[in-house]
Amino acid sequence: MNPLLVYFLLLKASLLSFNGPTTLPVVRHDFVLTHKVLTDRQLNAAVTAGRAAPGPMGMYLVSVGYYAAGIPGALAGLAAVMTPSFLVIPILRFAGARANRPPVRSALSAILIASCVLILHSAWPLVQEAMRGPLEIGLAIAALVALLAWRVDTVWIIVGAALIDTLWNLRS
Repeated sequence: MNPLLVYFLLLKASLLSFNGPTTLPVVRHDFVLTHKVLTDRQLNAAVTAGRAAPGPMGMYLVSVGYYAAGIPGALAGLAAVMTPSFLVIPILRFAGARANRPPVRSALSAILIASCVLILHSAWPLVQEAMRGPLEIGLAIAALVALLAWRVDTVWIIVGAALIDTLWNLRS
């Protein structure tokens, strides 16, 4: 895939999101469904790599770029992640003065709810791809409990799941 196209597709995803995971529906649609340069498994791996690495969750877009177009694609992904940071100052200056107005607050709430629904919708195929057996289902339930009950950082959940999966596969 052309790295310039990778840049523009990932830039579109970055500009349409408020946080790293909210880019997932757009990225999955563009790279898995439309252009078919990634599989759901590769997208899962990219999200995992982005979450396990230090920095913002949106850095998984660099891995998506790598899967789509190698090193030039990874550089395009990095540029796409960085571009909105350069645009945020004029946007905040414009929007900040209007943020307390009720119509603006209502619009932002609606955008937040819509983005949550889109994340859930696009995450479902990824969940189906990842849940291949009882071990994966058990790890998912344990991770959910750890997140909700003890507020364990997701990096530790990923490390723990990787260790358990490795040990499980070594005994087989």
